Amino acid sequence: MAEIKIPAETRTEFGKGAARRIRRDDKVPAVLYGGGSDPVHVTLPGHALMMALKNSNALLTIDLGDDHHLAIPKQVQRDPIRGFIEHADLLIVKKGQKVTVDITVTLVGEAFPGTMVVHENTTISIEAEATHIPDGLELSIEGLKAGTQLHASDIELPKGTELAVDPEILVVNITNAPTEAELEAELEDAEAEAGIERDESDDEAAAAEGEAAAESSDDE
Repeated sequence: MAEIKIPAETRTEFGKGAARRIRRDDKVPAVLYGGGSDPVHVTLPGHALMMALKNSNALLTIDLGDDHHLAIPKQVQRDPIRGFIEHADLLIVKKGQKVTVDITVTLVGEAFPGTMVVHENTTISIEAEATHIPDGLELSIEGLKAGTQLHASDIELPKGTELAVDPEILVVNITNAPTEAELEAELEDAEAEAGIERDESDDEAAAAEGEAAAESSDDE
C-alpha cells in the first residue's frame, strides 16, 4: 500500500465553535495519537483527506512542519446527511509495526445456478504490518453448490498477514434460491404482520365474481 502524504497544521483552538470555523475553511480537525507520545491536535485539508480515506485503511504520512508522522485512520466521523468528514482520529504507527484492521472481503465468481449466496461477514479482522496492509481480500465462490459454507480460514491471506478472528467465523453460506411461491408467501406473511392489506388484483376479483355467480346459480 502506497503512502499518501497530507500536509497538516497544529491546532490550538478547541470546542464546537472552533471546529465549525475549521470546517468552514474546508479543513478537518483531527488527533494523532499513539507511538508513545502525547496526542497531537491538527487540522487537515478536507478534500485531500476525503480522497485519501476512500480506502478505510489508508497509510498516511502527516507532514507537520519538520515533523512527519506515519498514521492509519482509527476512527472517522462523517456528517450523516452530506457525508463530509467532521473529525478524524489517526493512529501513529512505525514501519514494521503490526496493527489489527478490518479488511473488506470481495466475492469472485458465480455460484452454481439456482443457488443464493449469503455474504454473512463482508469484513474480516487481520493483523498485518502497518506498511503492508492489503487493500482488500478475495474469496472465490465459483461453481459452489447449495449447502457449501466458507469460513475465515478459507480466505487466502497475503504473506505476513494473519487472521485476527476465529478461523471458523462464517463468511459465506450457499443455499437453495427460494421459489417464486416461497417469496410470495414470505411477502404475504410480512405484510400481514405489518397490518398491510393488499388490493385485489383483476384476476382475483374476476375469480371472486365467478365464484359468487356460481353460488347464486346453485341457489336458484
